[in-house]
Amino acid sequence: MMIYRCFLIFFFVTNLSWSQEQFSVYFESNKFELTKNENHALGNWIEENKTSKIIGAYGFCDEDGSVEYNEVLASKRVDFVYSIIKDKVKIREDFKTRTFGELHKQLPEKAKNRKVTLYFLKEKDIEKENEILGIKPIVVEAEMPKAPIIFPDRVSIQNPNGTKTELPLDVAFMQAASQAKVGEKLKIKNLNFVLNTFAVVNESRGKLYELLLIMQKNPNLKISIQGHLCCVGIDRADLSTQRARAVYKFLEYNEIDKSRMTYKGFGVSRPLFPIPEKNEEERAENRRVEIEILEN
Repeated sequence: MMIYRCFLIFFFVTNLSWSQEQFSVYFESNKFELTKNENHALGNWIEENKTSKIIGAYGFCDEDGSVEYNEVLASKRVDFVYSIIKDKVKIREDFKTRTFGELHKQLPEKAKNRKVTLYFLKEKDIEKENEILGIKPIVVEAEMPKAPIIFPDRVSIQNPNGTKTELPLDVAFMQAASQAKVGEKLKIKNLNFVLNTFAVVNESRGKLYELLLIMQKNPNLKISIQGHLCCVGIDRADLSTQRARAVYKFLEYNEIDKSRMTYKGFGVSRPLFPIPEKNEEERAENRRVEIEILEN
């Protein structure tokens, strides 16, 4: 299950009643992994709450460090706790997290500010879940599903010397992107770059044309192009942004309106696997370009 880490506001916080419970675990300064004692406390809570249901989580930091650093640190703390609880306790389907970094009311005892707080319902209250959260049923007319778009399985492009090259295309990816819902993220698989540059290797050119066809055949589609790196501690050359921009500029050059797309690099701040990675497979997963669906 994917955690949405875009700092969404907990829509139900102001409506939580007496039936909502909370539990916190605490972290050492600048750490996102729990100590042995806090791991033990979380384990005990899990044992006591196997029939409870988690409805959300908040991540916090103390005032040390920059706002940007603390936002990332708070997010990693939530992710770490989530990785432990996700298969052991029920979790609401629209479970969301919010990270505060240092932007919250600081307690005098600094150690109490470095925490993740879980909000949950006891078994006896789960049947009243929506009522407790202040969520009213919404009746909407059923939308007709989009008719699948027919995409070609290859594209022919003109080379600078006048010859033509046929590039194979991933039809399944193009159809998935066309049907994707707002908020979904899709990795552009096998989109590779020349080492330490933002130049797309020849073998990956077809991935750019897949994205171009998606945008051409879905005029209402808007996307965010997001670059990520592996291996290094800091993206000093801002390579992740340059790679996302290279994809953006390719689409712009091919007459996709700039209002339909944005680009951003996240460096190594959002790895799928902890850095340093254990093997090339993990490095390849962290080293990626994704698109996030903004409108469709």
